[in-house]
Amino acid sequence: MKRALLWLPLLGFAALFLVIASGLFTPAERVVRSAMIGQPLPAFALPPLVPGKAGLASSDFGQGKPRLLNVFASWCAPCVTETPVLLRLKAAGVPIHGIAVRDTEPALQRFLAANGDAYDRIGSDVESRVQLSLGSSGVPESFVIDGKGRIVLQHVSDIRDEDVPAIIAAVKAAQ
Repeated sequence: MKRALLWLPLLGFAALFLVIASGLFTPAERVVRSAMIGQPLPAFALPPLVPGKAGLASSDFGQGKPRLLNVFASWCAPCVTETPVLLRLKAAGVPIHGIAVRDTEPALQRFLAANGDAYDRIGSDVESRVQLSLGSSGVPESFVIDGKGRIVLQHVSDIRDEDVPAIIAAVKAAQ
């Protein structure tokens, strides 16, 4: 009996090692999905942040025309990488509205001047309330909103060139 007890710590360590090793070699699902898919946009009204550009409200959606809603920030490095792709989407006829999260007017103006402006409207979400109500887990994150004001697609992370066909198809299907 005493001999069996001597092996118990080694068996416990081996079991712990196997659990940790299996976690390291089994990839986890890293994408956070919004529970809002298929739901109407939550009600919101965000003030403008950039002079000459209107703010953003949920009432701007659901008027028969699908749009891309992009949650971004001037301090976000992947948002800089995403901007040329957003400009290509805009050139392809995709209307894009933005929600600037925890941003300031001077910083956002510098961001738009340096990287380009793909946005028809930009609302200021200083406290991230609208971002959180969308089920957004970070920036950048984009949502395709259909012509009735419902969320039909969520894209977590920056939009890349390889994502463009799927986004354009989702906007067209969301008529």
